Amino acid sequence: MSATSNEPVITAYAQAPARSVNAGGVTYAYRELGQKGGIPVVFFVHLAATLDNWDPRIVDPIARNRHVIAFDQRGVGASTGRVPDTIEEAADHAYEFISALGHDKIDVFSFSMGGMIAQDLIVKHPDLVRRLVLTGTGPRGGKDIDKVVGVTYWDVLRATVTRSDPKEFLFFNRDATGKPAAKAFVKRLEERTVDRDQPIGVKAFRTQLKAIQKYGRSAPSDLSTFTQPTLIANGDHDRMVPSVLSEDLHRRINGSELIIYPNSGHGGVFQYHERFAPTAAAFLAD
Repeated sequence: MSATSNEPVITAYAQAPARSVNAGGVTYAYRELGQKGGIPVVFFVHLAATLDNWDPRIVDPIARNRHVIAFDQRGVGASTGRVPDTIEEAADHAYEFISALGHDKIDVFSFSMGGMIAQDLIVKHPDLVRRLVLTGTGPRGGKDIDKVVGVTYWDVLRATVTRSDPKEFLFFNRDATGKPAAKAFVKRLEERTVDRDQPIGVKAFRTQLKAIQKYGRSAPSDLSTFTQPTLIANGDHDRMVPSVLSEDLHRRINGSELIIYPNSGHGGVFQYHERFAPTAAAFLAD
């Protein structure tokens, strides 16, 4: 899967070509960038997110030296099919997509719900993932994960009233530091101007929320079986997936590294992208 000499290497996510692959009777939409060849870094996205929700300040530094793949989950964005109502099924779909591209070994960068899917993927396919990055996420059965539904609906309402992007409330503290960081983050998401995805539909959004709720109310997975190097990061005031759950993941995954950024929320890695992006890129380096 190496790039030909005539094919330019794109390392800016805003310019990553839109691609698709068929598997399991559905079409998965994805974007890829960076030099092809070797083990790719697959990005697992958050609740309600499409391909347009990745912060280019996180993706681009990793793509400078790695082959990066981001994809729309079933029934979201440009991918066809039905949105799964469990995280386990979403993990099965991720495996289906990765297999369709011909990869039997990947690195994972995940955020929020994407981190939950990544954990379930590794439980079922322990040899698939070489290195793992878990940000803004928590373990199956983690305390208060099931409360994400109420938090999300409340913040969506607040955003509607103020005509803001819900992520400004969900991902960032509402203070003098968080508010400008939120505005800057949302602006970065608009850098891509072509081949943009359609936003997630209301029914699909509700289905994903229910899947997270079930995940939070389930029996824990045995994460002591995880053998891949793992980097865990979050803000110190995550209202969606409580920050203590990042510490819980750190305790459960042997040898994992933990970074907690001060005065930040669910989107702490985006608020501190200037510090986190090089750290993540170095961790994922071959």
